[in-house]
Amino acid sequence: MKHAQKKSFKNLLSLLLALTVICATFPAMKTSAVTTQPYKWNNVKIGGGGGYVCGIVYNPTEKGLVYARTDMGGAYIRNKTTLEWEPLTDWVSPDEWNLLGCESIATDPVDTKRVYIAAGTYTNSWTTMNGYILRSSDYGKTWERTELPFKFGGNMPGRSVGERLMVDPNSNNILYFAARSGKGLWKSTDYGKTWAKVSSFTNVGNYVEDPNFEYSSDNLGLCFVTFDSFKGTKGTPTKDIYVGVADKKNPLYVSHDAGATWKPVEGQPTESTFKQHNSKALKIGIPHHAVISSKGILYVTYCDRGGPYQADDGAVYKYDTNTGVWTDITPPSDYNWDGSPKYENWYGYSGLSVDAQNPDTLIISSLQSWWPDNYIFRSLDAGKSWDPIWKMGDSYPSRNMKYTMDISKAPWLTFGNKINAASGGLVKGDEIMNNPAPKLGWMMSALAINPFDSNEMMYGTGATIYGTKNLTDWDKGEFVNIEVMGMGVEETAVLSLICPPVNGVELISGVGDICGFVHKDLKTGPDMMMTTPRFTSTTGLDYAELNPKIIVRVGNTDKEQYEMVKKSVAISKDGGETWSEVQPNVSYTFPSTNADDIVQGGSVAVSADGATFVWSPSTSQGVICYVNGGWKAVSTLPAGANVCSDRVNPKVFYAYAKNTLYVSNDGGQTFTSAKTDLEAASAKIKAVPGKEGHVWIPGSTTGLSYTTDGGKTINKVNGVTRCDVVGFGKAKAGEDYLAIYICGETDGLYAVYRSDDMAKNWIRVNDDQHQYGSINYSITGDLRVYGRVFVATNGRGIVYGEPNGTAVSPTPTKPTSPTSTPTGPVQGNKLSGYIAPDFTYSAEAGKTVKAGFKIELVGIGRSATTDQNGYFEISGITEKVASFNVKISKAGYLAREINKIVIDSNKVIGTSASPVLMWAGDLNQDGTINMSDIIIMAKYFGGVKGDGTYLPDADLNSDSSINMSDVMILAKHFNATTSSYSAAVV
Repeated sequence: MKHAQKKSFKNLLSLLLALTVICATFPAMKTSAVTTQPYKWNNVKIGGGGGYVCGIVYNPTEKGLVYARTDMGGAYIRNKTTLEWEPLTDWVSPDEWNLLGCESIATDPVDTKRVYIAAGTYTNSWTTMNGYILRSSDYGKTWERTELPFKFGGNMPGRSVGERLMVDPNSNNILYFAARSGKGLWKSTDYGKTWAKVSSFTNVGNYVEDPNFEYSSDNLGLCFVTFDSFKGTKGTPTKDIYVGVADKKNPLYVSHDAGATWKPVEGQPTESTFKQHNSKALKIGIPHHAVISSKGILYVTYCDRGGPYQADDGAVYKYDTNTGVWTDITPPSDYNWDGSPKYENWYGYSGLSVDAQNPDTLIISSLQSWWPDNYIFRSLDAGKSWDPIWKMGDSYPSRNMKYTMDISKAPWLTFGNKINAASGGLVKGDEIMNNPAPKLGWMMSALAINPFDSNEMMYGTGATIYGTKNLTDWDKGEFVNIEVMGMGVEETAVLSLICPPVNGVELISGVGDICGFVHKDLKTGPDMMMTTPRFTSTTGLDYAELNPKIIVRVGNTDKEQYEMVKKSVAISKDGGETWSEVQPNVSYTFPSTNADDIVQGGSVAVSADGATFVWSPSTSQGVICYVNGGWKAVSTLPAGANVCSDRVNPKVFYAYAKNTLYVSNDGGQTFTSAKTDLEAASAKIKAVPGKEGHVWIPGSTTGLSYTTDGGKTINKVNGVTRCDVVGFGKAKAGEDYLAIYICGETDGLYAVYRSDDMAKNWIRVNDDQHQYGSINYSITGDLRVYGRVFVATNGRGIVYGEPNGTAVSPTPTKPTSPTSTPTGPVQGNKLSGYIAPDFTYSAEAGKTVKAGFKIELVGIGRSATTDQNGYFEISGITEKVASFNVKISKAGYLAREINKIVIDSNKVIGTSASPVLMWAGDLNQDGTINMSDIIIMAKYFGGVKGDGTYLPDADLNSDSSINMSDVMILAKHFNATTSSYSAAVV
């Protein structure tokens, strides 16, 4: 189709040229391309995983092809030669970190190169990003994607069910996706490119784990899709399809006409007919997994809850699809001390696999049996009888183990406990009953027998992948040899990193859920996590710059799991070889509202000589100082301040909180304000080794600043528009300032950068294939190796990069339950208001132009999006800061920041009659409306909605065409930058 406006394209160019001349009186913003340097990236090896592996999926037609999905660390494929796992989703950018949550994974049994991922981490307010179906036709080397109009929940309750995403084995162009959140069943007929809701499937589920807690208040929805391919015909859509639903009254549906119509399966167990084994449990009825054998027997595992953290009862049933008969095949859940079975239960059933070579052989797992350990059951007769992998012994306390465990590849899996279950047979003692080490597992929903090898079985846990290569020896009365099969998976959330120049120590890490480690070799996993005391998570680390063997760590403690630690702070004086809880020589009462409270978390700073340190806990007790062998309250700092020490002067400490940089000149006992009214509300400040008074301030969306005189003057780094963390490493040859590393944004690109000239120029050192999602926790260089940088990720462990082609000689060394539980906002203050463009638009267009503005609390991670009326609301704000900085943004608009807003109850910025106004025209989102945006506008000028030359972001007034009205809107604020906005009235 030809458009009249396109005929006048030369006239448009003339007009744009004239517009450029008119606007040339305004100074243009300088831009430059991002400089890059090739780096090679690897994980610092912890080994085994460190997080929850929710699903393991073998391809049924290609030998050795198997995938694993994690809840927040992406997906993996197993290398057929090395048998180690290789990540498939490291390309996920920081802006799209939500894609690292894998709701489900599907492998194509026909065209085995095809693999699909349902990618999305949260369905609640913690993200605004919808879920995506990722599709690959080359085993995950490259990906295409399709957005669905709702969120996915890879790290939400119920991630233990599945698989939700499945390929029709008879007609592999067809896929189904069983959604949560009441979104129903979705279908694709073109290999995942496009999707449509299956309107005939009307039950969207109704089970909610906990309606009073945001994280668990979502509808679990649909649980899995299973095809009865054995009754189908190759090349024709499978007729018999089963879908699990989180509805205890109707948990299983079937279609006998390839998905055209659906109905509950007749005669199935429901909450009123399931046999309850635990009077304290909820009603059973949530289906977790289903598998159909080649004999037409459908096996289903059930729990009373969605999992994966808790399950108090469950059942296992089989359904003969040939006869329509249901049979309860739930195994005896416990055994008396004399070995006789009894039916009592304190867990549910989840993991399920049928041996493809022997269709009457199956294994199942308990989902969550915290005491004494989880179960695996095996049946050789289609569930008529079961053999558990361990039984209670003849008398308390003893257990009869039918397995051995080899954790030599990841010895930290004992979690600091003495190994007491490494060999099979009768094992006695309270420890094996109450604290087995290593545990068989927990949160065991992923269980799979290799379809080509009946001896190979793998299962996922909250910490690793275990498996065996001699499964059938179980049937002969011999021990099953279980070993770590999760090598290559690195799924930890890393909270803190330091690289002290100590011989034999490459790195020290603070890790969520598994404490952290002293890494003596980057390519070999550590023997043990840091202990005496053990922390659940280590949140802060520091060392004495002039005496680096003195190291202090702080963290969080689970007093129900680990030894009682009233103060979660530990010290090492030998470079991390040994640790002890800090014992003051004078009595000090930590302020607390409860005598049982544990002072924990936060950040810590050690003086340059190691004599004193300052600890700022995450709890409300306030900042404290350890000086002269005792504790002292620091009343001159706000609670929760980020602290660091001067790396030269042992008397000097720094802190940052509430837009203020503080300094102490008396060893951290008192602090004064060095500089107030700074842009950033909070910042993870760092001081520079060898440079007294040098402190760098990563201010998140306010960029990067620094001081060289202890805070008397603050210098803003030009070109860095966002900076979350900063670190330092060995200087480049010929330079007198350490290399600076940041995770931040320059020239519109968020990445890992290095500067060799004190932030005058930046070099990107990661690439598009190595982005790792969220990388805003911690970063550090290495003072001994130029170019080496360590980055903490949220779900992909510790990654480190080194210049490609540069040989790095490591320091000679002599080597000598966990899953992230999200926490959400609670009731608190509220920020609301109205946002609108500053140009004229029609009433109908107003519904579009007012919608979609993102309002973000800078540095807090909370955001909302405006509706068609321009209204937004961010509720449950509990962060205790004096004021907030608010950023407003939208594609095609110039971002705006409103700083120092005090939110004390219900703060309103902008009303319906007088909204906060936004300027349109920043089409390339570089922070200014300039010639680059004019060129983009010219390229798409004349485009009409629906044709190939239409760019929605350039249709500024949403009148379905890109015309002169849009040009004039852009011209209205030509050459404006984000700082050109006047202060908003709030």
